[in-house]
Amino acid sequence: MSATQLEELKLSKLGDLTGKVAFVTGGGTGIGLMIAKAFTANGAKVYISGRREDVLQKVHEEFPSIHPIKMDVTSKADIEHALKNLEEREGKLHILVNNAGHSGPYYSLSGSSPANTPYSSTQALTDDRWSNLHFFKQYDFEDWASTFHINTTAPFFVTMGLLELLKNGAEESGTSSSVIMISSAAGGCSKLSWNIPTYASSKAALERLTLSLASDFARNAVPIRVNAISPGPFPSQLTGDSEALDEAMQLGPLPGGINPIPLRRGGT
Repeated sequence: MSATQLEELKLSKLGDLTGKVAFVTGGGTGIGLMIAKAFTANGAKVYISGRREDVLQKVHEEFPSIHPIKMDVTSKADIEHALKNLEEREGKLHILVNNAGHSGPYYSLSGSSPANTPYSSTQALTDDRWSNLHFFKQYDFEDWASTFHINTTAPFFVTMGLLELLKNGAEESGTSSSVIMISSAAGGCSKLSWNIPTYASSKAALERLTLSLASDFARNAVPIRVNAISPGPFPSQLTGDSEALDEAMQLGPLPGGINPIPLRRGGT
């Protein structure tokens, strides 16, 4: 290893994103926004996408270094629009975070109900509104398909749509670009579905997609790394606000879980 390579391993260098261009889908709220803030705090120029333009614009007003691009990740036309926008403004991309996600249908074999979200429930209903029979009657194949469209299919199409920009980023920087998939502990780290089997299945598929893309890129000398992060329950619009999540963790197991989270800290 050369002296230059050793220099890059210094702690001060490892988190330095100066000169990097990053794109975070679903970056207007929750984990995506936290990632965007961390990137920009460490020197990156950050773009975020989402379906709600007002939410994106609010982030930009508060953090001018975070730039909004309105995009529905399940729309090829929107992905092409984002590609054109990034091509014209940057011509390259070093980091892509596929974060946009959807929880999908909720069900409970125990009859517990999600008061507002799956993670704010500690009550039990006497009727069958949250039973497996209700799930069968209420939902259809399309409910599963739409969850997979957002959580599994969209990351593939977004990655492939922005592939040339990621290659340009690698060529410009002299090191590989990075694609980061935001998966979930429900997708592989845990055997439990947390009563959202559609979500858990789609995230398990996302982790398999991560391995496939990483291997295919490596075999074909495409200078792009692909990795997945699998956080636990985290306060967001998908799981509910922090107070509801904290209350659920303190009172007992999360729906579909076994034990409360010892540290009572989101993401674990």
